[in-house]
Amino acid sequence: MQLGPHSIANNVFVAPMAGVTDRPFRALCKKLGAGYAVSEMVTSRPDLINSAKTQRRINHAGEVGIISVQIAGTEPEAMAQAALFNIDKGAQVIDINMGCPAKKVCNKWAGSALMQDETLALKIIESVVNACQSVSIPVTLKMRTGWSEQFKNAKQIALNAEALGVEMITVHGRTRELGYKGQAEYDTIKQIKLALSIPVVANGDIDSAEKAKWVLDTTKADAVMIGRAAQGNPWIFREITHYLQTGRLLASPLVAEVRSLLLEHLEDHYTLYGSHMGVRTARKHIGWYVKGLKGYQDFKDRMNQLESTDEQLRAVGHYFDDLSELGDRLRKSKSEAIEQVYE
Repeated sequence: MQLGPHSIANNVFVAPMAGVTDRPFRALCKKLGAGYAVSEMVTSRPDLINSAKTQRRINHAGEVGIISVQIAGTEPEAMAQAALFNIDKGAQVIDINMGCPAKKVCNKWAGSALMQDETLALKIIESVVNACQSVSIPVTLKMRTGWSEQFKNAKQIALNAEALGVEMITVHGRTRELGYKGQAEYDTIKQIKLALSIPVVANGDIDSAEKAKWVLDTTKADAVMIGRAAQGNPWIFREITHYLQTGRLLASPLVAEVRSLLLEHLEDHYTLYGSHMGVRTARKHIGWYVKGLKGYQDFKDRMNQLESTDEQLRAVGHYFDDLSELGDRLRKSKSEAIEQVYE
């Protein structure tokens, strides 16, 4: 796939998730096969630029691959300025957030709430595209199918966005009203794809290699975007890419490999967040990695009491060493060894 001057390695992408897809997580997903990743959303509010959260989110030191930054806000001029600010900090693609369903975002009429006001949404798109075109940076858009079942307007917004110069659109196949409940509407994504000439990315409920292939075939989308299914499971990207290329399922990772990947992830995580904040923010990632494994709840309870990076690293290492005695592979549904590893 081509996005402006950039060639995207493959059609399996990492979704932007606040508090999840920070620089260390994106780096790991890319290492494990993701062809493209979008950052956590960065606010367009100038009064928050110097906050610790924003400063971490605009830190792209050492980031490999295409640097795509998602921005969020409600003021066209502020969004344009936010785009230019992030470009100055290294962004190579700017993504407009019209998909976030979080109340704290929607209550301020940002994220998916913008889909209720098409006039404002299009003004924001036009303002950001004009700013980015002045420095030859492509703009993409991520949105939902609409605000509610009675108010679905994704296709119309997508058509207008394409006319204004947006170069790729990702559609999460749910309304904002649904949040993450129910089933993704792949038919709606297909309708949008058939109406547009620019690439369309399908997002929502893609949690396996087989599901990714089915969604691509069903929606005719150019790519799939993986969000929640990658939490604690970053090797899903190589599983999907392998299956799309060969038609064969890739073996589950060895316990020893997962141990190594998680420890590497934690080291990078601490570098970005520092020791104090790093230990606390790493807990959710560790919890996702071990969820469902033997003794994981007791391990999580102990993990949440640890206060230093060294203690956290040692605890993770010991836990996976114990697991490796039960089976060579972490997840393999038909393996007797894994039946022992899982509760």
